[in-house]
Amino acid sequence: MASPVLLPRLILGLILGSALVFPAFYQPALERLYEYLLISSIYRASTFETFWTVIWYAIIEPLYTAKFAHNPQLRLAVKKDGDITKPRPKMTRPTHRIKEGLTYIAPLLLLDLTMIKKFGGVPIYDLALSGNYDPSNVSMHGNFLAPSLHRFTFDSPLQTARALPPTPPTSRQLVLQLTSSIVIYDTVFFLFHLALHKLPLLNRIHSMHHRHGEINPQITNQLDIFERLALVMLANFSLNIIGSHVLTRTLFVPLFVWLLVDIHSGLDQEWGYDKLLPTGWAAGSKRHSHHHQHGTKYYEPFFNWWDDTLEWYMAKTAAKR
Repeated sequence: MASPVLLPRLILGLILGSALVFPAFYQPALERLYEYLLISSIYRASTFETFWTVIWYAIIEPLYTAKFAHNPQLRLAVKKDGDITKPRPKMTRPTHRIKEGLTYIAPLLLLDLTMIKKFGGVPIYDLALSGNYDPSNVSMHGNFLAPSLHRFTFDSPLQTARALPPTPPTSRQLVLQLTSSIVIYDTVFFLFHLALHKLPLLNRIHSMHHRHGEINPQITNQLDIFERLALVMLANFSLNIIGSHVLTRTLFVPLFVWLLVDIHSGLDQEWGYDKLLPTGWAAGSKRHSHHHQHGTKYYEPFFNWWDDTLEWYMAKTAAKR
């Protein structure tokens, strides 16, 4: 019998492969889309990415929560115990989560309104103007990783608009930048996550994320404010270190949010991203659920290679003793 994910794999492979090999095919559509975005005051706003992330989380997480609530046979905890009547954990109603949303948004908006946004392909002249600097005497860094504060004046107290690159990326650039940024994030978060579990002070902060009876989609955003900001900063680092185009960042957000919710879903789905990728590549919800239950392994969020390398090293070290 053919695998149920065979067709989606073929379609995904065809789209990604053609985007890499035949970028000219996609360029007219990318140019029309980007022309529209360039003249959009909403897209140019410095706060766009924060609200864009919130919107996607507000779409994706409730869909997973509803599936979790109405499909007990897919819950990993139910499968483990073999008890279809196992009660689901208490989950917060959307109307009661306003405080959680404000806690998430407030610090990010503060950064949006005080820090200059830097994207690949934006001239330093335009960056200076957006940050209220004199382009002829720029006293700011053009480097993507060096933070630059908006220059406060009474005429321009806040960073309200972001400078955008004048041209769109190619489909090849989009695919390579998206792939690279996810892989980089997977690596840096693995190291950060390992520290969260191994260093006592950080572990106390991280313990909020493990404070649940059964992992479910709402655990995705059950984070201390420090850890929530760190997650956002690491995602930004992963995009900035390769000089990502702003359109890459726009596509990165829904992909990133989906991956985060999927690994916290507590569900064993036929269409999980770990099923779509080649066997053995992806961690998926099973590994992450095991991590939440035991907290002793599987620190990598999306893939397997760093966790597998760590396990190999630990086994090799133990064998030498």
